[in-house]
Amino acid sequence: MEEKSKDFLAGRVKDLATRAYMNNFITHTDFLSVSEIAMFHQILASEGVSSNVHEYCGARYVIYGGFDDAERAMVCFLPDYMDEETFLLSEKSQQTVLSCVSIKPVNSKFSDDLNHRDYLGSLMNLGIERDQIGDILSGDKQAYVFATPEIAQMICKELIRIRHTSVKCEVVNASECDIRPEFEEIQGSVASERIDAILAFVYHLSRSEAQKLIESESVFIDGRTAYSGGYDLKEGARVSVRGHGKFIYQGQQNVTRKGRLFVSVKKFI
Repeated sequence: MEEKSKDFLAGRVKDLATRAYMNNFITHTDFLSVSEIAMFHQILASEGVSSNVHEYCGARYVIYGGFDDAERAMVCFLPDYMDEETFLLSEKSQQTVLSCVSIKPVNSKFSDDLNHRDYLGSLMNLGIERDQIGDILSGDKQAYVFATPEIAQMICKELIRIRHTSVKCEVVNASECDIRPEFEEIQGSVASERIDAILAFVYHLSRSEAQKLIESESVFIDGRTAYSGGYDLKEGARVSVRGHGKFIYQGQQNVTRKGRLFVSVKKFI
């Protein structure tokens, strides 16, 4: 499914936030991509709303994908009796906004080696839209997919085969999902903590190639579009680069004799 236009998303989130505030119940968007989440922050900024406040049209909001470091997530607008902590505790026990579905082969001995594309394709073949499901975490002969409760029930009823492998699906508590994105730690020296310098280091690019990625609005820092190569990364910043992947900047470790910065990142693989 194509990404939502900025005007469509702006109208949608304003309506959802207003409904949550006026009616005092939880509302939420569909699952948004990294660039759509960045678009949401742009919408807030265009209206003079600080994204650090986590409030819009009178309603508090949480960006939630089911687990830490989720790439696809919903913007959830909360009733006035609920803050982020109580929302997360409620979701942990009740899973009212999204559910976690476990997908396993009926007989692991006769299972194909399934990958992320296999799982996603089988879900799309059920007629499910991409914005109805969140991240798919696949491991050794098992996967977990995050979805709305209605779509989760549909998956459990209708997904019975992936390629040549018969599968069984069940809704489980998200805490049972023991698969997480893997990463490798990379260390090296850079001239500065500018985002263009860090991008060039992590992905073995020239500074001009890194700058082109930024100019094409393909770089996102903590869910926000990066517009300048001169932005200095802060320790703990999460960076996503369209077509390349994502990493967490772990900060400066020390300074070399030549004055270069020795830095560390966690690159997701």
